[in-house]
Amino acid sequence: MNFYSKIIVFWLLSNLAFATEKTPIRIGVQTTGTVAWELVALQTLETDFDVVVKEIANPDAGKAALQAGEVDIIVSDWLWVARQRASGADYTFYPYSTTSGALVVPKNSPIHSIKDLLDKRLGIAGGELDKNWLLLQALGKQKNIDLSAAVEKVMGSPVSLNEKIHQNQIDAVLTYWHFAARLEAEGYRQIIDGKGILKALGISENEPTLGYVFKQSWAAAHKLAVNHFLSANLQAKKQLCASDEAWKKTLPLIGTDDPTTQSHLRDHYCAGNIQHWGEHEHQAIAHIYTLLRTLSDHQLTGSSENLPDGTFWSFD
Repeated sequence: MNFYSKIIVFWLLSNLAFATEKTPIRIGVQTTGTVAWELVALQTLETDFDVVVKEIANPDAGKAALQAGEVDIIVSDWLWVARQRASGADYTFYPYSTTSGALVVPKNSPIHSIKDLLDKRLGIAGGELDKNWLLLQALGKQKNIDLSAAVEKVMGSPVSLNEKIHQNQIDAVLTYWHFAARLEAEGYRQIIDGKGILKALGISENEPTLGYVFKQSWAAAHKLAVNHFLSANLQAKKQLCASDEAWKKTLPLIGTDDPTTQSHLRDHYCAGNIQHWGEHEHQAIAHIYTLLRTLSDHQLTGSSENLPDGTFWSFD
């Protein structure tokens, strides 16, 4: 039985025991983000929880809202959770998507591999400690390339970097998946994505890059509703990928009327569906954690030498 089948069985069985009074679940949502898409599909499912949406401006605002107790759940990365747990917080993570960023160049660019980045202007979303940038540098070292010294680094927001590559102010951009997808819809070419980088580094598991993040203590006190919420959102995601009618309802949130861009966004989004989540994926993430700890000189991971216990929420 695959990951989705297990989740659906859990959902069907647990429907038999729905409580009369629904549990409120406050979730921080960017209006242009993919979580907002899923909440549209979620409205068609019968649930024992009420979703209370709090609009957030960006991922950092979501983390601040979670830390301030203004929301119960956000979508963030497991690395942030691990760093928080290392400092004593009790946040935990459940997988949301395996979709990762990508290195993108103009269609007619002479860049066809990371070796061709020598002396080129590279836009990097997320800054010097961006996970994909650190991993790309690790891949460069395997090929005897010091990418940090070999390229002219241009740091910036994904929006500003897309604008810079449009204006030929940079030669390539390492950016988040939805911004890469929008560029590819315009004819830009992908060199490698985050999954490809990990595979080249010897990590073949399709590990999640993003997940639902919440306090373990809060989730333990509302375990049934939390698990129902997680399984319902996985169903909503699957519905968006399987049903054109369900997908059409999200289009007003996507911010473009261009069918090619809409199609690329859907393809990338659906490619991130979680198919497996278990010990192999946990071990792969622990390996990545150790790698990133070394690459960032502990700045990205915090004080813990190993991935802290409790980083992942147990669905059972």
